[in-house]
Amino acid sequence: MKYYIIAGEASGDLHGSNLMKALKQKDPNAEFRFWGGDLMKAQGGTLVKHYRDLAFMGFLEVVMNLRTILNNIKFCKEDILKNKPDVIILVDYPGFNLRIARFAKELGIKVIYYISPQLWAWKEGRVEIIKKYVDEMMVILPFEEDFYRKHGVHSHFVGHPLLDAISDLKEIKIDDFKKEHGLNEKEIIALLPGSRKQEVEKMLEIMLSVRPHFKDYQFVIAGAPSLPKEFYQSYVDDNVHFVSNKTYDLLRCSKAALVTSGTATLETALLNIPEVVCYRGSKISYAIAKRLVKNINYISLVNLIMDREVVKELIQNDLNTKNLVDELNKILEGGKREQVLNDYSLLREKLGGKGASDHAAEVILKV
Repeated sequence: MKYYIIAGEASGDLHGSNLMKALKQKDPNAEFRFWGGDLMKAQGGTLVKHYRDLAFMGFLEVVMNLRTILNNIKFCKEDILKNKPDVIILVDYPGFNLRIARFAKELGIKVIYYISPQLWAWKEGRVEIIKKYVDEMMVILPFEEDFYRKHGVHSHFVGHPLLDAISDLKEIKIDDFKKEHGLNEKEIIALLPGSRKQEVEKMLEIMLSVRPHFKDYQFVIAGAPSLPKEFYQSYVDDNVHFVSNKTYDLLRCSKAALVTSGTATLETALLNIPEVVCYRGSKISYAIAKRLVKNINYISLVNLIMDREVVKELIQNDLNTKNLVDELNKILEGGKREQVLNDYSLLREKLGGKGASDHAAEVILKV
């Protein structure tokens, strides 16, 4: 069968690659054409466009790059027409993917959505588009199934694919990791500033401002695969290091982490590392988001899934050096750290066991 998969971000590349792996095991004749990244490319098939050319952060940034986005949509439609896939699998990335869903459905191609857009947070009206143009909806958060049921949309809760990715990790020794990457003997505080250039530039400066308060620790930046190593060099010094494409290994060797809001907040929790969640967008983008987002009390997946504050979120003006220092101190030692680790165990139970990619592949093949 010919699969056409569209993932527009780093997290989609990860989940898309695991889904491709599962599909190959169940369909020996699988052929893949996809929009994604290096992880999907490693599974074989044809990479049409890399997500580094697709991801734009915030409302203002989308407006500024609207011409590029529209050209990408036009190119995608032409590529689908030319290659005639049996099924199109959309991975999150709703602004782009919902347009492709309508186009594909009108051509008579089966449309499957894997990893729901966060419609429960904003743009709830898009549910009607999904109801009309998507053949199967596969969700990875337990409360999403109820959300779609409320709107009359049948969906499958397949479990969270991050559990698959993390369960496959090989054991790591902290001393070996430090030696391999030229790190010193101090304990590590990991910095995960995001995957987009403008996001990283915005977040690293404030994250690194805490250094004078934690001289007994070394800071290690997790480099995004979508950005060149040279981009990070201006931030590196004797006590600030950089590791590329080794985020999971880095986290497993860390005492705590400062993490930009996104999928990385859940990855950090599932790897059992206490964290402070950070977010600061442009004033315009944040003002618009506050108007549009409804009935949501948290921005991190950890807190959303647990429906209470498990990890501290520092947003916009609250994201400052003093608050970062205070919250980081709480999770490095003491009762708050133990509470976070206990809550992480409950989080894993709530997400179910591993096997999301296999379950999703089975649903796709039935369709």
